[in-house]
Amino acid sequence: MSNLTERLKWLAAPLLIFAVQFSLFRAPIGVVINGAVLGLITALVALAMFLIYRSNRVLNFAQGEFGLIPAVLSVMLIVESGWPWLLALLVGAVASILLGGATEFLIIRRFFRAPRLILTVATLGLAQILAFNALRMPLWWNARVTSQRIDSPLNWVWDVGPVRLSADHLLVLIIVPLVLLAIGALLRYTNLGIAVRAAAELPDRAVSLGIPVKSVHTLIWGIAGFLAFLALFLRAGVIGLPVGGSLGFGLLLRALAALMIGRLSHLPTILVSSIALGILQQGINWNQDNSFLGDAFMAAVIIGALVLRRDRKQRGEMTNESLSLIGDVRRLPAVLNSLWEVRILKFLAITGCIGLSFWLPRVLETQDVLRLSYLYLYVIVLLSLVVLTGWAGQLSLGHIAFLTVGSVLGAYFTQEMGFDLLLAVPIAGLGGALASLFVGLPALRLRGLYLAVTSLAFAVATTSYLLNPRFFSWIPQGRIERQPLLGRIDWSTSFAMYHVSLIALILVFFAISGIRNSRTGRVLLAMRDNEAAVAAYGVSPTKAKLVAFAISGFFASTAGALVVHHQQALVVEANNHWQSIDLFVAAVAGGIGSVIGAVLGALYYWGGVWWLPGNWRLLVLGGGVLGVLLVLPGGLASGLYQIRDAAARKLALHHDIDAPGFTSDSHEEKSQ
Repeated sequence: MSNLTERLKWLAAPLLIFAVQFSLFRAPIGVVINGAVLGLITALVALAMFLIYRSNRVLNFAQGEFGLIPAVLSVMLIVESGWPWLLALLVGAVASILLGGATEFLIIRRFFRAPRLILTVATLGLAQILAFNALRMPLWWNARVTSQRIDSPLNWVWDVGPVRLSADHLLVLIIVPLVLLAIGALLRYTNLGIAVRAAAELPDRAVSLGIPVKSVHTLIWGIAGFLAFLALFLRAGVIGLPVGGSLGFGLLLRALAALMIGRLSHLPTILVSSIALGILQQGINWNQDNSFLGDAFMAAVIIGALVLRRDRKQRGEMTNESLSLIGDVRRLPAVLNSLWEVRILKFLAITGCIGLSFWLPRVLETQDVLRLSYLYLYVIVLLSLVVLTGWAGQLSLGHIAFLTVGSVLGAYFTQEMGFDLLLAVPIAGLGGALASLFVGLPALRLRGLYLAVTSLAFAVATTSYLLNPRFFSWIPQGRIERQPLLGRIDWSTSFAMYHVSLIALILVFFAISGIRNSRTGRVLLAMRDNEAAVAAYGVSPTKAKLVAFAISGFFASTAGALVVHHQQALVVEANNHWQSIDLFVAAVAGGIGSVIGAVLGALYYWGGVWWLPGNWRLLVLGGGVLGVLLVLPGGLASGLYQIRDAAARKLALHHDIDAPGFTSDSHEEKSQ
């Protein structure tokens, strides 16, 4: 009996999900069948992500987009070119395999020796590039449709209660289980499965044994691309494909939830959980008539699965990696900082930037003034990411949650409680710090990838339900008025708002610089690079992490409190979960390890939003982060620092002084 219980233990989580659906969100049998169909589609995406994780030890956030491009191709061949359904399916399948294999060969392989977290960030950039190409593809046919549903060659319809099932549902119920069984047999009973496990856990050892690790990776990426394509092609027959639109975040969220339940290692749990989550999602939609609560439930499942996760590290698992390759900035030695030329240049740079910022409103149009002040506030958000990720090494994809917390609290205290803005902003910041600590608590046990997924899930839960005005009446709605500061200073005009944003940014700049130069900043940087060494010196990594989360959440929420007054409206982006990932990608592109990088990242992101037509910003943003990781690991800011370092070397040689790291060893020996 005990052996049977042990063997069936993996069913506990899926059965719990079924129980929640049956007890809280009971639905007709037709809705359950429809949920199982969508769950099987999710299982294909989850399986693709599982395969790539097992081979490369990376969570591919671009998995849905890998299937979207060939799926759009097949759909357009059917709808616009009149191709037969089966022929379009075959063309899409071949294209998906080629796309997956080519991406691994041309891009992913460049990160073969890089930390897995770096490769995870690269997949975020890939998602942007692939989404852009999928959005542009209908233009090949001069088509501008936003959603498209295709019908299979079989003419069959069956009404099950309130739901009409078709042959497309039947195809999913037949094809997907066969594909899942085939992939399972491939991994378990063939040499390829053994090679995949060996290449993932001990790649160097696998190479020495003659296993072509890189070729195995290429094949796995091709298979994963096919699985993602098949999922979206079948989805097009059931509920439609967003041709010319964008792939729904819900599919990725359900796949992530299933992967976390299966702990990225137990495939049967992942697949059955995908089906259970699909049924739960449809049950929620049937009872609540909106998808927001469903997204919040998926996020809760992810957080619960990770918090309850036992700390059993497997070989090759990326729980202890550092982000030190992203944006590490070398500081000038004291001997160079003391030179009069350096002091004057620093003074001129700081005063020049501040003076220019105060002068710009005099020559800009009102619209540009508003944009620039909005940009300043998002620089503060990226600065909060500099503290948490660039310094402390904690990967966060959910910073939009802290921005939302600050926006809601800032609006509530000024509009409902009548507080002055100067009091409401720090209170909102404290609220964000507490929320950040809540997310940071799992960081005491979870690192790297798992913490990133936890933070993303928290952002989804926050924007979908916890702070969504649809569910809570206390959250302010309507116009947000700018009440006079201290009861007498009017800041209702666009130019006054600009100066408030600018002053806030300057204050945060000085605060961040002070933290960086303090013991706290040195501890965070040391912990990022070598946590064990920090602990050996008697410093608590636990306290250091929580301090980093609190500081980061405080600054992000203060920015949110100002953003809501800048916009004079509280807009909770419940349907735009990708924005949180976009912010992180922008921070990496700018240089997530430096203050200047935050400025460049904000300019890079919002410049694309404001001045690039249509969806071209996706290409620029995604291509930018890939270029940064391949060419400038320190971000765009590292290019400026390279120029600074070159000038510093010449200055050191001119004064004939020793500057460690800036002068050659021969020069130092000569000076000695």
